[in-house]
Amino acid sequence: METEALGGETLLWAATDEHIKNANITRYMNWLKSEKGVRFNTYDSLWKWSVTEIENFWRSLWEFLNIKASKPYRQVLSARKMPGAQWFIGSELNYAEHVFRHMSSDCPALMFQSEIQPLVQISWDELYQKVSSLANALRNMGVQRGDRVVSYMPNIPQTIIAFLACASIGAVWSSCSPDFGTRSVNDRFNQIKPKVLFAVDGYQYGGKAFDCRSAVAELQKFLSTLENTILVPYLDPNANTEGLERALVWETLLKESGELTFEQVPFSHPIWVVYSSGTTGLPKALVHGHGGILLEFMKFLGLHMDLKPQDRFFWFSTTGWVMWNILQGGLLTGATSLLYDGSPGFPDLEVIWKFAEKTEMTIFGTSAAYITTCMNQQMKPGKTYNLNNLKTVGSTGSPLSPEGFKWVYDQVKEDVLLGSVSGGTDPCTAFLGCCPLLPVISGELQCRCLGVNAQAFDEDGNPLIEKVGELVITDPMPSMPLYLWNDPGNQRYIESYFDMYPGKWRHGDWVKITPRGSAVILGRSDSTINRMGVRMGSSEIYAAVEDLPEVIDSLVIGFESAEGKYLMPLFVVLEEGVELDHTLKTKINKKIRNTLSPRHVPDEIYAVSEVPKTLNEKKLEVPVKKILSGTPVEKAVNIDSMSNPESIEFFTKLAKEFN
Repeated sequence: METEALGGETLLWAATDEHIKNANITRYMNWLKSEKGVRFNTYDSLWKWSVTEIENFWRSLWEFLNIKASKPYRQVLSARKMPGAQWFIGSELNYAEHVFRHMSSDCPALMFQSEIQPLVQISWDELYQKVSSLANALRNMGVQRGDRVVSYMPNIPQTIIAFLACASIGAVWSSCSPDFGTRSVNDRFNQIKPKVLFAVDGYQYGGKAFDCRSAVAELQKFLSTLENTILVPYLDPNANTEGLERALVWETLLKESGELTFEQVPFSHPIWVVYSSGTTGLPKALVHGHGGILLEFMKFLGLHMDLKPQDRFFWFSTTGWVMWNILQGGLLTGATSLLYDGSPGFPDLEVIWKFAEKTEMTIFGTSAAYITTCMNQQMKPGKTYNLNNLKTVGSTGSPLSPEGFKWVYDQVKEDVLLGSVSGGTDPCTAFLGCCPLLPVISGELQCRCLGVNAQAFDEDGNPLIEKVGELVITDPMPSMPLYLWNDPGNQRYIESYFDMYPGKWRHGDWVKITPRGSAVILGRSDSTINRMGVRMGSSEIYAAVEDLPEVIDSLVIGFESAEGKYLMPLFVVLEEGVELDHTLKTKINKKIRNTLSPRHVPDEIYAVSEVPKTLNEKKLEVPVKKILSGTPVEKAVNIDSMSNPESIEFFTKLAKEFN
């Protein structure tokens, strides 16, 4: 369906009366009316109540979602301040306990497929038994609440089992995908001093096998606090622990017996540490709490994504992206979480659509980049595969173009809710998202999520409507980071999110809020590289590239082109007499791929004579990003503040190719 409506915007989808009647959010609104005497006729009125009557909203969710706590809360919210807001003070609960209250024999808990593993199902009973065995094995190793347990594993069932076992104990989980180089992993894990490491022997991606055992041995040397390493034979089912110290094989731990018990922890007890890179220094180690994540996931997945126990929920992700955390969160609703490990393009782009058909997928989550690639390849999955069960397509990682919206409805399915969502690792959820009650308008995110007071601010902190501004969250949310690990006085936390607008969270996105409450994201407003949903600080890329003897200096930029494509060029200053030929480009790309991540290999590499810098020798990332995005030089940079103003000329010429 495609019609002109709402002032000329293209209406792509509208919910039927039956759809609205059966939506979880409708059930919530009916419950509010009958149980609380609060009536809302529109989503907009519900949203306004959720961000003004903050305490009443989150209290109502606690009741509606039937949160199980061994100790009741004394107070919903300590104060409406950021950072420092304390939620549901006095309560004690456990995240994993809420997962297993949905155990059922009617549907599997997990379905899994990879490049080397055909489709398998994991029942709720099997999941429970393996989590129980592993949790008891970890306890016998001495793992206690608050201890850190880290994972160097891909998106496989064992990773979810390990996480749930840790959560049941109250241990703190942290994960990196094995396609991250050891330097990147060490920069993350060494900050939190882990006690146990889970790792695979290897994995396959794009048809190529990657042996991880030498990397695991290297990590063991880096991580001096490790007491045990648990090896999961994945690439080679017969892999052993030879060459590793204090290591055990996964299967031996599953022989442990004992009941699964759930450590009752305070609402704000850490559940995991995830990482979001700034432009300088080590990646930020963001700490989230058991209760905040539990409430937010059940709200976002249940009310916005409309997940129900009969759903089969998929989001293509690695374990290094926050969408993996959200994917396993589907278990909280009783839905089946669908896991896929491998390249979405191997052996071709059809592989994920085949997976959708085989699993009878109901919610297909992916990145805007993947949708764009399928569109550019002129794929027609809706005509090729049986997608009768599909009810929602989710898109995140970067803004989805209007052409991408249209392709979904033309070539995937006419009667799906296209949920373009935007949030981040930092809040571990979406700020702007979808709603099964609202229409889908081409190029727009349907709404501001419940409990999220998202605004577009100008430079002076004034809210804007129909004008582009900084995405700002003006009131606290339960899933905001408790703190950053090893951040005395919250200094880095405040500098990262609250410097521009004190007391207000600045997220680093350009956004336009429409009069209807929908939103359009226009890319990052800072200089963090956000590639396929995985954020990487430019400093990490510089450290890798400038470690090469041929490279003196470098500059990396990520920006949205005029066509809506996310581009990431790399600029290098080379040693005298060195040429940027094919061999050197290959060497640079290989260095980034092996040291950091294959997702951060640049689109193109350019040789420049100098990197533009300020008088105090700071690289001018943001001004160059603005220039390449089409901003006139005089508006992008103060030439008088540069130590080498002549260096900017190269970028002004290059900008013409991108715009």
